[in-house]
Amino acid sequence: ELAGVKAAALLQLSPRQIRRLKRAVKKKGPHGLIHRNRGKPSNNKIPEGERKRIVTLLSKKYPDFGPTFAAEKLSELHGIFRDPKTIRSLQICEGLWAPRKGKEKSEHREWRKRKDALGEMLQFDGSYHDWFEGRGETNEQCLLAAIDDATGMVVQAEFAEHEGVLPVMGFWKEYLETNGKPRVIYLDKFSTYKVNHKIASENPDVKTQFQRACNQLDIHPIFANSPQAKGRVERLFRTFQDRLIKELRLAKISTVKDANAFLVSYLPKFNARFSVQPVSTANLHKPLTGEEKKTIDSIFSRHTERT
Repeated sequence: ELAGVKAAALLQLSPRQIRRLKRAVKKKGPHGLIHRNRGKPSNNKIPEGERKRIVTLLSKKYPDFGPTFAAEKLSELHGIFRDPKTIRSLQICEGLWAPRKGKEKSEHREWRKRKDALGEMLQFDGSYHDWFEGRGETNEQCLLAAIDDATGMVVQAEFAEHEGVLPVMGFWKEYLETNGKPRVIYLDKFSTYKVNHKIASENPDVKTQFQRACNQLDIHPIFANSPQAKGRVERLFRTFQDRLIKELRLAKISTVKDANAFLVSYLPKFNARFSVQPVSTANLHKPLTGEEKKTIDSIFSRHTERT
């Protein structure tokens, strides 16, 4: 009863499409509006044989993998190239994945802008977790990791006995000899890094062994007041606790030695997937001086005063 142009404006369709719909209604009634493919298999439907293979692999090898990670593994290890959304639909149908509820709206907080260049600031922390899912000698292992703030690149990661002074010093000694000195290291207030006793913390001359080493090397440590402040490294560990754990499982790794050897080949792939281009192409790492190279072992050791 409406003019084609007016009906097109109301339905947000073209006048030509309205003419087609009118002809279909005159010929078939309301059934003329039903899409002809309704009830028919999609032209893009996955072949049944491939579908069964994907479901079998998801059930046996990747039952707790997210859709994106599962799609990556299917293409990398099995030559099955399907969109993560397709894999997600299959996982939901098989009960392997539950759709997440939408996040409740909260007060918007502006994220701190990334630093401009590589080496301007590194975020560093340690994470105690059952990285080997019970396959190791202990129930928890400690992973030390440093991530560049400008690029989001994991510049170094290493499994250690604990987050104590000597493992942390060994981590940074290796890093500085390979890459040079970053300008800033962003840390939490763990006792390895900062003296937290009120009386001692009020005395600027009282430093931890790590602070003393940073001072000798002209590296500036910053101590975060909350985990959110150094959110980049915190999110890294959440990603590792999802992805790295499963990668170690697939590689059947159960020792710290094998895990550290695995990280050498894993980190370049991880960085290629998740790192970003920095604002500046400059590298702000400072090379170690000749004197620092000679005394690096002495700097990264426990110092005590003799009386």
